[in-house]
Amino acid sequence: MNSKFALILMSLISLSVFSSVALAGTTLELTANDTMQFDNKAFEAPVGEEITLVFTNKGALPKAAMGHNVVILKPGSDVMGFGAGAVAAAATEYVPQSGPLAGQVLAYTKLLGPGESDTITFTLPEAGVYTYICSFPGHYALMKGTITAK
Repeated sequence: MNSKFALILMSLISLSVFSSVALAGTTLELTANDTMQFDNKAFEAPVGEEITLVFTNKGALPKAAMGHNVVILKPGSDVMGFGAGAVAAAATEYVPQSGPLAGQVLAYTKLLGPGESDTITFTLPEAGVYTYICSFPGHYALMKGTITAK
């Protein structure tokens, strides 16, 4: 094989491998259960990269009694205030869609019943700590964690 051809071929293979890695992004998997617990309380993720969150409710209790979601709040958000205020947003699955509370939301999943899953994608626009909670009434005090963007 001609050395120029081999060099070009190796460059293309390297570029192809790099591209597939760069496009893969970061996938986070999170589950919740009937004892109002997320299985993971902390993640790290890169700034500016597309993140896929796969969330599953592994509980057995009905959605009306023990529904779960994941709401990712922007750094500096008032977590306790958001959780308390989200109760008023029952029509939108406890995720405020307007006003100051809505401005704190970066991304969120659907409210899930037993055995259901939801997948969302989002980007962490700046370095910092992003808190995630379940905004179903009363759950936010126990069901919370952080994503540290670096």
